[in-house]
Amino acid sequence: MTDLSTQIGWQAVSKIGAVAAGGARAVKAGVDMLERGGNAADSAAATILALQVTDHGACCIGGEVPVLIYDSESQEVKSLSGMGRAPLSQDAIGWYMENGIPGGGDIKMAPVPSVVDLCTTLLQRYGTKSFQEVVASTLVLLDEGDADWHPNLANTLRRMIESEQQASGSREEKVQAASDRFYGRDGAIGDVADEIEAFWIERGGFLRRADLAAHETLIEDPVSADYRGYQVYKCGTWTQGPYLCQALRLLEGFDVKGMGQFSADHFHVMAEALKLAMADRDAYYGDPNFVDVPMGELLSDAYNEIRRPLIDMAYASLEARPGDPYAMSALREGEAVFRPGTGGTTTCVVADRWGNVVSATPSANVAPGHEAGVAGVTYGNRLRSLNTTPGHPNCIQAGKRPRITLTPTLVMKDDRPILAISVAGGDRQDQVALNLLLDHIDFGMQPEEAVTAPRFSTTHHEDSFNPNPIRHQTFGKIGSMMISDSVDADVREELGKRGHHVEAVRGAIATPVMLHIDQGSGVISAAGDPATQRHAAGLDG
Repeated sequence: MTDLSTQIGWQAVSKIGAVAAGGARAVKAGVDMLERGGNAADSAAATILALQVTDHGACCIGGEVPVLIYDSESQEVKSLSGMGRAPLSQDAIGWYMENGIPGGGDIKMAPVPSVVDLCTTLLQRYGTKSFQEVVASTLVLLDEGDADWHPNLANTLRRMIESEQQASGSREEKVQAASDRFYGRDGAIGDVADEIEAFWIERGGFLRRADLAAHETLIEDPVSADYRGYQVYKCGTWTQGPYLCQALRLLEGFDVKGMGQFSADHFHVMAEALKLAMADRDAYYGDPNFVDVPMGELLSDAYNEIRRPLIDMAYASLEARPGDPYAMSALREGEAVFRPGTGGTTTCVVADRWGNVVSATPSANVAPGHEAGVAGVTYGNRLRSLNTTPGHPNCIQAGKRPRITLTPTLVMKDDRPILAISVAGGDRQDQVALNLLLDHIDFGMQPEEAVTAPRFSTTHHEDSFNPNPIRHQTFGKIGSMMISDSVDADVREELGKRGHHVEAVRGAIATPVMLHIDQGSGVISAAGDPATQRHAAGLDG
């Protein structure tokens, strides 16, 4: 494959359209789609499909990709649930509850593949192009590739194109026919679905063709919170995303700008707000179609006013402290617990000339050596983001979405889109998104500055990839703070004095891309951290 990284670069400026994502050739696929008259949805679908090849391992066609989109026609932000579900079989759920959710490449850890239906739903609802057009660049990559699964997946995609071409009706109906071929829905040719099911059975998995046929990409209202005149949008509690909104609600009560960028106070207050928000994430979040998550209460003024005083500017918290939004109590009784110390994802943001914006976070955590079967569909491990704790909001159930870490971000100001952020990095994704948001909102940084600026993260939370039913045993390192070694040594020393367990990190902390739209000039600025091999490109003219 030709290396286009020198032509694509890591930052771009355009008034017509721009893409920032992982692999350079995936970025090129997205930009080419914009150049051919496609909109942000068409470009995002082309980029996401190409990422399944360029960034395979970090994502795959059997993986997942949550999406946020601002549609300029409806002037609304929507969440697209590109997340597969647990098996529908109650016998399978019983097995998980008795034996746990396996890892180590066991296919029982894989959810229903969701990428294909996410892309076709994106095209049907918001795009203008055919499936054949958006998948063309991916087929070029597959035909040039030499992995065993490349020709098999190319054959699967071409069979989907065949169904699209043979279908009658509107563009949307033809795109649906392509999706139906993959998922084996009623009335569709069932060869692809049969091949996928046969592979699952051969490998000892629980998923079946009925799970494929039942899959759909839900289009949902996002969760949002205001922060200093900006409205920050996240996918719902089937992701970890809303805790970013919770952290921002807490931080709005502090003069972050007055603290000074990259000061000890700046890093300390972010860390302490994140700890409180993540404690609530771990206690309450799950698929809202299965559990009642008190999101309104968690984001309310009353709740955040009683939680905010738990942030002590002089000392780092060494506790996991979920609150009680039902009783409007700062701490849930018996839950202020001292605990001993102890991925694979990629990125995509797109904006077009018509004002549409997409933020997506494709993933799969594909283990080395995974097979793909005749259909070329490799698989991930996302069922491990569920657990087997009876009564827990994220306990595995038939057809339930895992509470995943994948968490794109869209930001509006004055009812117009201004920022899109996507971060790879598991539990660090929204931590780094918080760094970038404050870099821009409180300190005026543009994407090319923010993605390369010093940042921090913590493992002071439960591990989202450990399904251990004894949840406190999944807790990371109490009070930890991994911080860029470019931060002044005096600042790091002061953070240590406050009780943070500071570790200076050489190199990048997580993997961000960021896009900004200047509301006055219409200029789109996009960038990806070059230290993590992120890429960006924009249209000329």
